[in-house]
Amino acid sequence: MAYSKVFTAQPGALKATLIDVETDVSVGLYNFMMVGLPGKEVDESKDRVAAAIKNSGIPSPKSENRKIVTSLSPAHVRKEGAHFDLPVALSYLKATGYCDFENADKIFVGELSLSGDVLPVQGVLSIAMLAKEKGIKEIYVPEKNKDEAALVDGIKVYPVASLKQIIDHLSGEEKISVRPFIENINVAEAVEEDPFAYVKGQETAKRALMIAAAGGHNLALFGPPGTGKTMLAKAFAGLLPPLTREAMLEVTGIHSFAGVLGEEIISKSPFRSPHHTSSHVSLVGGGASLRPGEITLAHRGVLFLDEFPEFERKTVEALRQPLEDGEIIVSRAKGTVKYPSRVTLVAALNPCPCGFKGSTLKECACRDADVARYQKKISGPIVDRIDLWVEVPHVLYEDLIENTRPQNKKSDSREKIIKVRNIQLKRFNKDMLNAHMKAKEIEELTLLTKDAENILVEYSKKFNLSPRSFYRMKKIGRTIADLAGSDSVEVPHILEAFQYRPKMTE
Repeated sequence: MAYSKVFTAQPGALKATLIDVETDVSVGLYNFMMVGLPGKEVDESKDRVAAAIKNSGIPSPKSENRKIVTSLSPAHVRKEGAHFDLPVALSYLKATGYCDFENADKIFVGELSLSGDVLPVQGVLSIAMLAKEKGIKEIYVPEKNKDEAALVDGIKVYPVASLKQIIDHLSGEEKISVRPFIENINVAEAVEEDPFAYVKGQETAKRALMIAAAGGHNLALFGPPGTGKTMLAKAFAGLLPPLTREAMLEVTGIHSFAGVLGEEIISKSPFRSPHHTSSHVSLVGGGASLRPGEITLAHRGVLFLDEFPEFERKTVEALRQPLEDGEIIVSRAKGTVKYPSRVTLVAALNPCPCGFKGSTLKECACRDADVARYQKKISGPIVDRIDLWVEVPHVLYEDLIENTRPQNKKSDSREKIIKVRNIQLKRFNKDMLNAHMKAKEIEELTLLTKDAENILVEYSKKFNLSPRSFYRMKKIGRTIADLAGSDSVEVPHILEAFQYRPKMTE
């Protein structure tokens, strides 16, 4: 009888794939075939589409004894998700003449309920970005996804509430209003109070957190239970500056694709804190649909791992690549995918199994062998990838009782972080922090005075540092110098950097 084609897309964490939805309708006993490597949700759309069409006032495909073949191309890309419902329905309606429209400049996305309502779906932002890249002028999305799609400039976003509504719009009977481009994003408000305002004592830890936030350095907090490690980690997230618009779109797209987008757009750095019993797949990513894990969801933000040694050994070891390269490659039988994972790791751990080794309040009950076994849960390569190791001891009771309600609510600490990050932006001429420097950048851009070089070599020999640790000292020194407003890395900066070496494992 007829043939038609409409466009949709398979969403991705960073980039979607354009999909052609082709439908061929011929005379014969009713049979609805879906080809082109459809997943279970896509294959099930046949019944949802038939019911939605019937309840939108158009004869059901089942009642007209037609043989329907719908192909999703390219065939080698696995199609997953219920967002194919709307394009499949419109492709059928166009082939049968119930809805005639020009398809070349339009892309359709949406799940259908049996009543014909269009339900929200995941990954709309990446599809909208693809539409702009391909020169597609119009995108039709579920009503609840309209703001997500409107973050992309240069395309018309049509929010669709029902199949009947979009049929009337495409037929010219009743037009849908365009959702205007969202030019001004409501950026997360700067923290009114200093994130450290109510953290009593722990001046060394606060200083280390400032260095970590300024240069993007990974950090480990170790000490007895109840000393404030978790509180410090949460305060650390408050130090980070708001995301740029480009970073907002990147992070929002990842969370939308993963189905965990709890707001219209993410404008501040993510803070992810998975439990130590979380599975390997939930942290690294993968599974049946190669979804991103917590490491990727923390991209451009903080990955806080409390009780760090209690995580599965293979999960901790899987951190090597993302901490070093800022990306993680997930390979499974179904395929291979690369996800961004430029995170700042904040790990919290006890110094021993009972937690009280070195405590002034309670004696440690662990045997030396137990302590050694506990500390060996974290391998040398992982220790080497954590820049700052900071002890968090008990705070004096006198300090805890002291009234430290801040008089000045302005976050001076955060302003310093923003200033130092702007220095790094000019230094590297791109979105990069001191912690991300490779050997070439370290040699060219980390200028040490002669005395600082001598101290660095002397202490590196004394503590038997690995080459990676040697360069790490230079990177930390560079960040400390930036905080001090110094163009060159001087002796005090290198000496302070050595204070954050992994003493717990020595």
